[in-house]
Amino acid sequence: MDNKIILIILAIILPPLAVLLKNGVGKDLLINIVLCLFFYLPGILHALWVITK
Repeated sequence: MDNKIILIILAIILPPLAVLLKNGVGKDLLINIVLCLFFYLPGILHALWVITK
């Protein structure tokens, strides 16, 4: 449970890093990087969704 809390805090600060630590390199990381490049908020929401699913 403590690990999930740390990932959620990290998702707010650096969303791609949180997705990388949760799922590794893959399509979710690529999607999150693209979302963060366009707008920061969708990247945060996507990272939180990946971590909590």
